[in-house]
Amino acid sequence: MLDWNQMGSRPTAVDLFAGAGGFSLGAIRSGFEVRFAVENDKFAVQTYKRNILNAFGKTNPVVLDGSILEYVPTELAGVHFQDRSCDLVLGGPPCQGFSTHRILNAGVNDPRNELVHAYFDFVKALKPRVFLMENVPGILWNRHKPYLDKFYAEGERAGYDVRQPIVLDARDFGIPQRRKRVFILGVRRDVHVPPKFSWPPRQTHCDPAKVIGSLEPWITCSRVFDPTSENDANNMHMNHGVELIQAFKNTPVNGGSRKDSGRLLACHKGHDGHKDVYGRIDPSKPAPTMTTACINPSKGRFVHPTEHHGITVRQAARIQTFPDHFVFEGGLTAAGRQIGNAVPVELGRVLTSEIIKHLIVSDSRKLGVARKYFEPAERSEFQ
Repeated sequence: MLDWNQMGSRPTAVDLFAGAGGFSLGAIRSGFEVRFAVENDKFAVQTYKRNILNAFGKTNPVVLDGSILEYVPTELAGVHFQDRSCDLVLGGPPCQGFSTHRILNAGVNDPRNELVHAYFDFVKALKPRVFLMENVPGILWNRHKPYLDKFYAEGERAGYDVRQPIVLDARDFGIPQRRKRVFILGVRRDVHVPPKFSWPPRQTHCDPAKVIGSLEPWITCSRVFDPTSENDANNMHMNHGVELIQAFKNTPVNGGSRKDSGRLLACHKGHDGHKDVYGRIDPSKPAPTMTTACINPSKGRFVHPTEHHGITVRQAARIQTFPDHFVFEGGLTAAGRQIGNAVPVELGRVLTSEIIKHLIVSDSRKLGVARKYFEPAERSEFQ
């Protein structure tokens, strides 16, 4: 095993609202050591401990399983960073208040939105070189402007250059899923930003009909549906009634929709919306966005391309680029929620690799060792 005492300590990170650990795992693959994570969903905590906490020997992060509002950031900084400074703070505050599925003024003054600023209390206490916040595009709606304005004001007062929000689509970075999320990067003002630092990272994939230069076509989700091991605890899907199974049988394979099946519910009458519900995933394209209800075909286009049931937990996890050895705790619904809330592991790696390369690690030899050590054994083949 690599001797980091000889090579020098790895850069440090903290993951807030850590969920099952997608962002953490992406950062670890880039070469970061996660010192602690905060998450209060009990099943997500169990998943994090099983897959992240037990996987990295002496670099185990501490998992704090209460509400982020229960902790005093300055106290945690004193406990977990006695020997080192913090390099990176990650985290995506719960996004329900900003969801595009919420209508009219729903979400305005939602107490959950205040968690955005609790996140920043940690930034002020830990004083990381860099912080990176993730959220849904709905956070950019005008109705939420006061919260973002406060976030930026606090960042400036704390000594950070906070860059404008960027909206990234996961499929542009080699993830087999169309998934748009907002990322906000803050860089401490005393950190040297080299001219070659590119933010956001340059996309690597694009629409197959528009491939130019070095860009590759979007990765389809076809391999997601390869067989899994017989003892895979997450190879499970919803049990459907006879009527629904028949509707799936009537739905054309590889992309067929609810209308094709002849299934018409009362809630479908009078409008032409909700076209994707009970629809089949098209494996020749990137998958749809994995939501917290991704294992439920009534909530979106989450039916298996050819079989007559919703996708499995493992298939949803593969779409989010979790490796097959990553096990989600809590059963079907809890696992789906953890997967839908996660930052795709590979996207997390791409983003934090750009940060570690240009803003954290100046020793190229150390960076090369970090990549050699983490990436081959840990990266998922389902990307």
